[in-house]
Amino acid sequence: MHLYTVVLKREAVGGYSVSVPALPGCHTQGDSLAEALLMAEDAIRLFLEALAARGQPAPPDSPQVLVGLEHATEALVYRLPVREGAAVG
Repeated sequence: MHLYTVVLKREAVGGYSVSVPALPGCHTQGDSLAEALLMAEDAIRLFLEALAARGQPAPPDSPQVLVGLEHATEALVYRLPVREGAAVG
């Protein structure tokens, strides 16, 4: 199991955008907080699977993050456990 910090921003137009600071380019979104967290878990899992396929190790978490609220009305930071190979939903 891996544990990664995720940043969820409530967007002014609705829903949440999600980023994973330790995994550059790992982003997703969801219409609700619950959906955004599920999508984040899936995105992290796929990101780690792609790294493993290339023979690269999973990077360590970045528990200290800087959050900008450009167009967001709220930001939440979670430490999300991700099990390898587990199906979401």
